[in-house]
Amino acid sequence: MSTTLISAARVIAPGAVLEPGWVETRSGQISAVGAGSPPREPDASFPEGTVAPGFIDAHIHGGGGFSFNDPDPAAAAVKIAAVHLEHGTTTLMASLVTAPLAELKTAVAALAGLVEDGVLAGIHLEGPWLSPSHRGAHTKDLLQLPDPASIDRLMLAGRGTVRMVTVAPELEGGLAAIRQITGHGAVAAIGHTGAGYDLARQAIAAGATVGTHVFNAMRPLHHREPGPALALLEDPNVFAEVIADGVHLHPSLVRFISGSPARAVFVTDAMAAACASEGTYQLGGLEVHVANGEARLASNGAIAGSVLTLDAAIRHAVNHAGLPLADAVRAATQNPADMLGLSDVGRLEPGRRADLVVLDEGLKVAATMKSGTWCRPAAPVRRRRSGRAG
Repeated sequence: MSTTLISAARVIAPGAVLEPGWVETRSGQISAVGAGSPPREPDASFPEGTVAPGFIDAHIHGGGGFSFNDPDPAAAAVKIAAVHLEHGTTTLMASLVTAPLAELKTAVAALAGLVEDGVLAGIHLEGPWLSPSHRGAHTKDLLQLPDPASIDRLMLAGRGTVRMVTVAPELEGGLAAIRQITGHGAVAAIGHTGAGYDLARQAIAAGATVGTHVFNAMRPLHHREPGPALALLEDPNVFAEVIADGVHLHPSLVRFISGSPARAVFVTDAMAAACASEGTYQLGGLEVHVANGEARLASNGAIAGSVLTLDAAIRHAVNHAGLPLADAVRAATQNPADMLGLSDVGRLEPGRRADLVVLDEGLKVAATMKSGTWCRPAAPVRRRRSGRAG
């Protein structure tokens, strides 16, 4: 039975920060978590580090030069998961941008096997049922009304692995689509929408529980026409996606969303250029220029996803938006797990999968463990036992 005992300056546990603290893993699961000195000599010690749950990215399109919309999405997914694992993301969804229905069906079917194998947590359809006037980096001519047959076609192609679908509720059949999506056991999200406040409230009543990258690609807040953002943020049953990269949202809005009744969920919305070189890329058939840490459509300069990683999102939230570290970590771990109904990850507590991240004093990833195995660095345990600094 493989057991690893880890001590650190702090451990971010559910509802508390243990300073100092320790985590024990056994056979790929967390077996114990405690405050103070560990019960025996630790196998790995991080006297200035913070141990947090492994990060969960619920909205991500790619990285390392690859996209989930690539011709071979399954091969791309393995590479995307690997590059984001380097930044502490141990669980991720495969988000697909708008494409012809036949292509989406093929991609969903190809990715379903990776969900079943545990490489991915699920599939997120961000399109094709979006508002043309709030489409962002989605091809206008490929957007569709959410008819029941098309929804069933994609949901059934996923064999139960499509876990979230974004819909603009103002489209004809939008509210019915939300009920149909949740009837398939998936999470319905409101996004890329021009819906007003009242309609957004109706969509939430119909079963929508997520706001897709709130404030981005939706009707803006206005004092006489509050729009969807306020409806989402005032509801404690809603999870609000936040792209905390300093490009999509002002830091004050990151702080505002995090303090709202809704539960903030940090996502990257990362496209292929994340963890890759800058230059020209394709996103859903649209040309994207990536420069100075921003991804924008070549046609009109609109934001086209991001090059963000979740560790960078946490650093931005803490250093620029002023969030407490525990709140920022919760938005990248516990909240997305609850949003997606993932019961085995997102918290450092006995019985959960042994996915964890060690952050150094600068909140950069010092080590990552997935299912009880060290991934980065490869073997901090051996270095710690030899007495040399890790």
